[in-house]
Amino acid sequence: MSYLERVRTQNPLIHNITNIVVAPFTANGLLALGASPFMAYAHEEVADVAKMSGAVVLNIGTLEERVVEAIRLAGQSANANNVPVVLDPVGAGATAYRTETVQMLIRELRLTVLRGNVAEVSNVIGESWSIKGVDAGQGEGDRIGIAERAAQRLGCVVVITGREDVITDGQTTFLTSNGHALLTQVTGAGCLLSSVIGAFAAIARPGEDLLGSVVEALAFYGVAAEIAAERTADQGPGSFQIELLNQLAQVTPDILAERARVRQIDGGAQ
Repeated sequence: MSYLERVRTQNPLIHNITNIVVAPFTANGLLALGASPFMAYAHEEVADVAKMSGAVVLNIGTLEERVVEAIRLAGQSANANNVPVVLDPVGAGATAYRTETVQMLIRELRLTVLRGNVAEVSNVIGESWSIKGVDAGQGEGDRIGIAERAAQRLGCVVVITGREDVITDGQTTFLTSNGHALLTQVTGAGCLLSSVIGAFAAIARPGEDLLGSVVEALAFYGVAAEIAAERTADQGPGSFQIELLNQLAQVTPDILAERARVRQIDGGAQ
């Protein structure tokens, strides 16, 4: 059974502490996929929700003091109960507050997956890459090497998204090249991807290939985006966004196997 089939069969509960811009889109995307979203932010309940979830997705898109504390409490509970933690360091490096918050989180929490663009991941591990708002700026550097170093330093799977996505545990590295440029014209497409990764990580059995589940999540999301773009080619990003939700529900394991573009490369950057 593929990871996609498992998600749809097991309907994992995904606890999202995400930003206000993307919460409805994220919830609808998880429902379309076949997962069950839970958006809980109150300090009084986040630990309990994290404990009963299949995965916890922490997103720093719209930060303020209470949100930061909710993220910390949920992450600690997830760690204590062996629940996978996905961190989306939105805009890390753009402001001192974001960077300091991420540094606190990686000190205090044990991450399962870190998912961001190259600038965000670089800034998480203290390497230099320009950032414009929450988007990666122009820069020169080795995206694969940055991802591998981040995975080794943090002890987790790292995903750097872009025209070609890098997925690595620091030793084994995959590239996926599915997706479409329209994803960059829909607010929250990356944030939803982080939650989709959470759903796939939630159903990876203990001791199984977590890396494989994350790779499949990236390929699946990219294939859904490609088909959505094909079906709305003459319409624009609004129609694409709705069709992306449709395709998250309609892409089958057979379609995924036929269209996925995944390759493994030599990993283990020093």
